[in-house]
Amino acid sequence: MKTTVIESANLAPPRNRFAADIAELVKARLTLLVLLTTAVGFYLGSESPANYGALFHVVFGTAAAAAGAAALNQWWERVPDALMRRTKMRPIPAGRMSPPQALALGAVLSIFGVGYLAIVCNTLSAALAAITIAIYIFAYTPLKRASTANTAVGAIPGAIPPMIGWAAARGSVGAGAWSLFAIVFLWQLPHFFAIAWMYREDYSRAGFRMISSDDRSGERSASQSVFFCILLLVIAGLPAFVGIATFVYLAAELVLSGLFIAAAMRFLRMRTAGAARLLFIASIIYLPLLLGALVLTKS
Repeated sequence: MKTTVIESANLAPPRNRFAADIAELVKARLTLLVLLTTAVGFYLGSESPANYGALFHVVFGTAAAAAGAAALNQWWERVPDALMRRTKMRPIPAGRMSPPQALALGAVLSIFGVGYLAIVCNTLSAALAAITIAIYIFAYTPLKRASTANTAVGAIPGAIPPMIGWAAARGSVGAGAWSLFAIVFLWQLPHFFAIAWMYREDYSRAGFRMISSDDRSGERSASQSVFFCILLLVIAGLPAFVGIATFVYLAAELVLSGLFIAAAMRFLRMRTAGAARLLFIASIIYLPLLLGALVLTKS
């Protein structure tokens, strides 16, 4: 009787299960982060009071493009995903969605997102979205099983969304847009190094080549995390020097980056799963707070 109750509790209604599968296929949480950086890029790139209608359009188009890229990524990686404990229950490897369905959904969303940006926003924002999808699918995804450089390559499409927002606001990209790109690019490296080390056995099982694959001690992953956190502390100050934020922003940036470095150094000192997880959590807290400081101190 107890088993029956537990099994019944785990059986979600089909409609809810389908919605959850779609959310997982398009990596909804990751897509939300993409939308946050896109919105911040638009806001900081706006030379006059922000046009919230235009903001909606660029966020909506970017959301479709990002969701499509995520679905195409899961379609491509359906075989290795089935080998990993953390991904084997995704819709495709678990058999709740067929590969052709995922491929079709990913292609439609990607094309729609890029087309929407081109028609409603401008061609530059659409071109940047198309470049993001192309690098994510045709460079980063296959490179994960070929070279440890995949993390750096994968950070490129992850850092382009704020440039999409900026391009939608101004019709061009400049030093401000590139400073946002650099910040998000560098932030991703310790973020993913922590994840890769925590799940290194899973990644190895799937044949993914990460710097953590033969890094049992964690020294390489942790030292790289410290290096990029320190570099981020320097680069994250650029917005104040290129004129998109006041120098008040620097105080917040130094505090946040200092705490991020402290978490990375703790990982280097202890090299435990708990320390890696703390760095991962710190990275999740760091970026929204930094972006918030940028928005509040816009010049």
